[in-house]
Amino acid sequence: MLSTCTIRWRILVGVWGVAALVVAPAADAGADAVSAAASSAAVVRRGVQPVEPPLPSDATWDQVADCESGGDWAAATGNGYYGGLQIWPPTWQDADGLRFALRPDQATRGQQITVAQEILHQQGWRAWSSCARDLGLLR
Repeated sequence: MLSTCTIRWRILVGVWGVAALVVAPAADAGADAVSAAASSAAVVRRGVQPVEPPLPSDATWDQVADCESGGDWAAATGNGYYGGLQIWPPTWQDADGLRFALRPDQATRGQQITVAQEILHQQGWRAWSSCARDLGLLR
């Protein structure tokens, strides 16, 4: 029965790779195809493991900092964003940055990168959207 029907597969991709595989029968598919697609989807969901890409290198973070703050890891320009990666204090707090310092500009470069990895996990490259786009990290 499936050989005569078209089934559309769609992969939803999140920040860290494949988030879900969705199976949907074509609009012209019969009830058997809908049932088969539903059971296939259940099998696929159980078999899909999230894939996390490797963390960006320090050189990548240096490029982001060059774009965001001219590479000044102690930047406090009065614009409300701090440190080399120009992190907003509530974001710093949400990403557990307070374990290192009250604000990003008071943390070391390495500490800022550690917190940035968590921000990247939470928000993706859109946290640095303009520079990430300029650097080809965000489309």
